[in-house]
Amino acid sequence: MNKTYLIQTVQSVKEMADALSVRRLVFIEEQEVPADLEIDEHDEANSGTTHFVAYDRETPVGASRLRPYAPGVGKVERVAVNKTERGTGLGRLIMLALEEAAREQNYETLKLNAQTHAQRFYEKLGYEPHGDVFDEAGIEHIAMVKALR
Repeated sequence: MNKTYLIQTVQSVKEMADALSVRRLVFIEEQEVPADLEIDEHDEANSGTTHFVAYDRETPVGASRLRPYAPGVGKVERVAVNKTERGTGLGRLIMLALEEAAREQNYETLKLNAQTHAQRFYEKLGYEPHGDVFDEAGIEHIAMVKALR
């Protein structure tokens, strides 16, 4: 059965709470990332960050955010999909929605720090690894970059 997800940019306090609820489940509860590392200044209103939330009907099941990093460069962060939805293609749909928004915001390049277990996922979307594996919040990551133009 194919699910239909609604992926949108966060426009309300409720939608932000929904996005954070997914991130809390995936990063804080499941991956044991400390809450003070997971929720940061880029989650505050007027930080210039664009947040995304994905719904399965009324239930928030995915999230991500895009923030300014350098001139022409956006940083993709906090890409999260609830355990129940993994393998459905939702992560890819979230990334495609985020990339479309990034183009609309005139970013030329996207940068992200992928957890190493997700590196293949991002490579399939056109991201290329840069540099060495590093530790962030006790989890191995690799920097990755994709040109949008």
